[in-house]
Amino acid sequence: METIHTADRVFVTWDAEPVEHGAVVVGGDRIGAVGPYDDLRARFPRARVRTWPGDLGPAHIHDGPLPAAPSPRERVHAVLKLGAVAVLEQYVDSPELRAAVERNDLAVLPGTARRTAITEGDRADLAVFDETGACIATVCAGRLVHRRK
Repeated sequence: METIHTADRVFVTWDAEPVEHGAVVVGGDRIGAVGPYDDLRARFPRARVRTWPGDLGPAHIHDGPLPAAPSPRERVHAVLKLGAVAVLEQYVDSPELRAAVERNDLAVLPGTARRTAITEGDRADLAVFDETGACIATVCAGRLVHRRK
C-alpha cells in the first residue's frame, strides 16, 4: 500500500524551490512520485495520507560521530531524531554499532557527506522539519522511524 506524505512545503533538494502543498508518494521502500498534493491524491486515491506541518525533504546524512548514548541502539535513534538516515563508514567503528545501524536500515556511506534528493524510484528517505529546524519525523527506507510527539 502506498503512503502519501504531504507537508506545507516539499523540497526535492534542500536548496531547490519548494513545491507548495506538495507531497511524496512512498510505496514499500521506494519513492513513487513527488509533486503537488492534489495531483498525487488523484493519481493514488487509495493511498494512506500522512499530513505533516512544516517542510518535508530528503533525509540528511549524519557526517560526524554518532551522538553519545548508553547503547548502540540509542546512538542510532539519536541520529534518526535529527532527520538523518545515513552515516559515514568511518564513524561506524564497532561491530555492535554496525549491527544497530544495519538493523535500522541506515545507509553506511564511504567518504564524505553529499547532497541528498527525493528522486522517483530511489530509496524513500525523508525528513520533516518545523520552523525552528527541529526534526518532526524521519522516514527511513519507507518506514516511519521517528515522530516527535
